[in-house]
Amino acid sequence: MYGVQIAFKDFNAVQGIWGSPWVGLQHFERFFNGYYLQRLLTNTLLISVYYLIISFPLSVLFALLINEIRQVMFKKTVQLVTYAPHFISTVVLVGMMAIFLSPKTGLVNQFLLWTGATPIDFMAEPSWFKTLYVFSGVWQNIGWNSILFIAALAGVDPQQHESATLEGASKLQRIWHINVPAIMPTVMILFIMQCGQIMAVGFEKVFLMQNDVNISASDIISTYVYRSGVLGAQYSFSAAVGLFNSVINLILLIVVNRISKRLTNTSLW
Repeated sequence: MYGVQIAFKDFNAVQGIWGSPWVGLQHFERFFNGYYLQRLLTNTLLISVYYLIISFPLSVLFALLINEIRQVMFKKTVQLVTYAPHFISTVVLVGMMAIFLSPKTGLVNQFLLWTGATPIDFMAEPSWFKTLYVFSGVWQNIGWNSILFIAALAGVDPQQHESATLEGASKLQRIWHINVPAIMPTVMILFIMQCGQIMAVGFEKVFLMQNDVNISASDIISTYVYRSGVLGAQYSFSAAVGLFNSVINLILLIVVNRISKRLTNTSLW
C-alpha cells in the first residue's frame, strides 16, 4: 500500500516516492478524459463478462459429467487430456492459434476452402477476437477450473443417490436435486471471486493476439497502460490506472458478495 501514493504523484526515480511532487488526481483525470477510454472499458468488460458467462457454467457442467463416469481408466484419461492444456504457456497457445487459423495454410481455412467457403483471417478480424480469446481460454482451462467442483462432488454421500434411485429418480433428477445443491456453496464462492476479477483481463494473451488490424476490438486497459505508461516510463500514470482497476474490482466483489449472501446465504464473509 506504501507504493499506491505513486498514483497521486509525478514520480521521479531520482527524487523517490517521498520526494516526488504531489499532483493529486491529475493522472486519473488524464485517463478519464482520454480519447480511448470508452473503447478500453468496453473491450475490457466485454471480454471479461463473455469469458465468465461461457467458461464458468461449462466448468461446472464438465465437473458434473466427469463425476458420472464410472470407468476409472476412462475417467482418468479424460481428466488428463483436459488438464494438460492448462500447462501450455500462453506464447505457445497463441502460436498454435496462429498456425491453425492461418488464412493460407491453417487447417480451419483449409476446411473452409474444401466446403467452398471463403477463407477468413481470424487473427486479424476484429469481430473474431473476443470469440477466439474466450474459447481458446475455455479449451485451455476448463479441466483445471473444474477440479474444485469435482472435489466438492466427491463429498456427496452415496446413500443419497441410493435412496433416490430406490424412489425411482432418474440420473438427471439425481444430478439436479443432489449433486447441484451439494456443490452450490463452492460454485457461489468461486463465482464471487471471479466477479472480483472482471476488470483484470490477462495482459499477456491479449498482447500476443493483438495487432494493428484488430486493435479496435483487442485494446484493453492493461495493454493501453503498457503502451502509454510502461513504455513511456510514466509510472505514476500506470499506477493510477492500476489503482482504478483494483477499486472497481473491490466494489464488484463487495456488491456480488452481498447479493449472494442475501439470496443463497453463501458469502466470503
